[in-house]
Amino acid sequence: MPKQSTGQKKTVERVMHEYKHGELKSGSGKNVKSRKQAIAIGLKEAGASKYESKSKNKRNLSHTKQKERRGQTAKQQKEGHR
Repeated sequence: MPKQSTGQKKTVERVMHEYKHGELKSGSGKNVKSRKQAIAIGLKEAGASKYESKSKNKRNLSHTKQKERRGQTAKQQKEGHR
């Protein structure tokens, strides 16, 4: 896997923070309990998944960054941003 950019690293870091605090949700809305699943979610959100195409990874990263700018991540909502 190629090196991650700083934006990708921060996204993975945020997702793992949410996982550690029990705030990370899967697509069905249930809490994530598996560390491996949390890592997979983090890589997908960061656009660093080896199972996605380059264009899909780029789209995933831009979508995640928009969500972070709007303050719609679980971490930001719990901390009271926006």
